[in-house]
Amino acid sequence: MDHPSLRVSPAQFSPITPPVSPQLKARVPAALKPTKMDELTTRADMDVPDNYVEHTIRTVKPLPPLSWRNFHTELNWLNVAIICVMPALGVLAACYTPLCWKTLFFSIFYYFVTGMGITAGYHRLWAHRSYNASLPLQYILAIAGAGAVEGSIKWWCRGHRAHHRYTDTDLDPYDAHKGFFYSHVGWIMLKPRRRPGVADVSDLTHSPVVQWQHKYFIPLILIVGFAIPTLIPWYFWGDAKGGYVYAGVLRLCFVHHSTFCVNSLAHWLGETPFDDKHTPRDHFATALVTIGEGYHNFHHQFPMDYRNAIKWYQYDPTKWFIYGCQKIGLASHLKVFPENEVRKGQLTMELKKLKETQESLAWPSHSDDLPVISWESYLEQSRERPLILISGFIHDVSSFLDEHPGGPHLLTKSVGKDATTAFFGGVYDHSNAAHNLLAMKRVGVLLGGIPHGLLEHQTIPPGQRLMIARYDDINFSTSSSSSSSCLSSSFTYSDTDGSPAPDSSESR
Repeated sequence: MDHPSLRVSPAQFSPITPPVSPQLKARVPAALKPTKMDELTTRADMDVPDNYVEHTIRTVKPLPPLSWRNFHTELNWLNVAIICVMPALGVLAACYTPLCWKTLFFSIFYYFVTGMGITAGYHRLWAHRSYNASLPLQYILAIAGAGAVEGSIKWWCRGHRAHHRYTDTDLDPYDAHKGFFYSHVGWIMLKPRRRPGVADVSDLTHSPVVQWQHKYFIPLILIVGFAIPTLIPWYFWGDAKGGYVYAGVLRLCFVHHSTFCVNSLAHWLGETPFDDKHTPRDHFATALVTIGEGYHNFHHQFPMDYRNAIKWYQYDPTKWFIYGCQKIGLASHLKVFPENEVRKGQLTMELKKLKETQESLAWPSHSDDLPVISWESYLEQSRERPLILISGFIHDVSSFLDEHPGGPHLLTKSVGKDATTAFFGGVYDHSNAAHNLLAMKRVGVLLGGIPHGLLEHQTIPPGQRLMIARYDDINFSTSSSSSSSCLSSSFTYSDTDGSPAPDSSESR
């Protein structure tokens, strides 16, 4: 029975067009504290209509496409400078700056530090809340992430949550359907053609670490992004210029494109072992260039899992870092999606691929499509061509006489006879391949159907004993029990594919 405090009268619904679901605040028990109520009712996605995506795309017109006439007003010139001009200046400066091995290794190390601020911090901690981090670890990741110069935590996570909610739609801020270049850097350099879909980040507004980083983001960029990678090489081995060029400017370029590859390359290269509804894919090469974020098909299916790679041998240093932090007490509550559900996703895709393979193969004629032949007609026709009866089916073996491994005489002596016993072990217990090949030579069904006592494995070829079938391919029963049984099956035995027709008065 419904709780009285949860009942909603029609008058409590706000008149909104298009229609939406009842507001959550109308269903919240009055016993909740006001502060909790305020938190629930201030979420950005609280009052979105049920058909928000379709409604928004239909009613909100995007800005005009980029052209030669408007590019000077539609490009985000600051981002263009960061993405294009700064790397060019870095490469030019590198031509006049010797690279010592200490600076090289420090640049690689600092690349992983700032990159981990994005992958372990911005992405898995704050965007997806896949684990809990202690306050010191939060500050470390917030500072390191600022050194990647990809916006504040709040700004980054708002866009990323919209990407997951509206993947491959016009409300996806880096929609892969708009092309590789757009999903890689185009969306950054071009002013958005339409506002990204609504996404709630109210949880981040209550985080003191997130608010601190957002407030001091510009100073943090200058300090972590450029000052520290310059000062450390200068202080320890006297290479300030090399530190600035390699650990500062060029390292920043590599971190940027590492992150951008998650939006572009991870939606273009690889396999879809968990779901092919959207563009995300899994690939080892993408994992290498994104500090472990390359198993993107898994991630989009199970975004709150702290892992991106689920197998021990798959490259995911971010997962190893988070796990290591748990071991030393800096992280806790690492979220892992139930293994049973993960395997269901894998099985679904494996069955789908098997279904495609199954449909590409040639199969024996269905018993309903074969003529029903009387015994007398069978004997008569056997005098004109080599017909053999096995398991109630009549087979024309004329094309196989000269290729039979035992010689044509073993076939010719069975013409016009019932060779079921001989085929299934009486003379030779034939292989599955032989049974499958035999079924392809069916030309008729003997009147009377299957002889009494014949085993199922003798009437159904091995290749058809287990067939993949969609739920709508199954003939549903009107009874609830039958319907339930059918709905629970993702594959079915092909009894109807391999068995002969029932008794019939029709003969030829």
